[in-house]
Amino acid sequence: MSTPKNKHPQTETPAYVKYFGLAFQMGAIIALGTWLGYKLHLKSGMTFPLYLLLGCFLSLAIAFYQLFKSLKSDENR
Repeated sequence: MSTPKNKHPQTETPAYVKYFGLAFQMGAIIALGTWLGYKLHLKSGMTFPLYLLLGCFLSLAIAFYQLFKSLKSDENR
């Protein structure tokens, strides 16, 4: 029987996991904002998709804010 090697537990998350999580979070925020804007557009009955555009751009701004906030906290470590 071989003896198990002493492996040190990982203390830090690998970079690819962190950035995959950020990409998924950004995609989810943008998709949710766009979907909510689309639903508001359907309920409003307007011909110009104002709520759809607002949902897209607002969710895009929120997603980039989250990204910059996360990258800034990584920079401080």
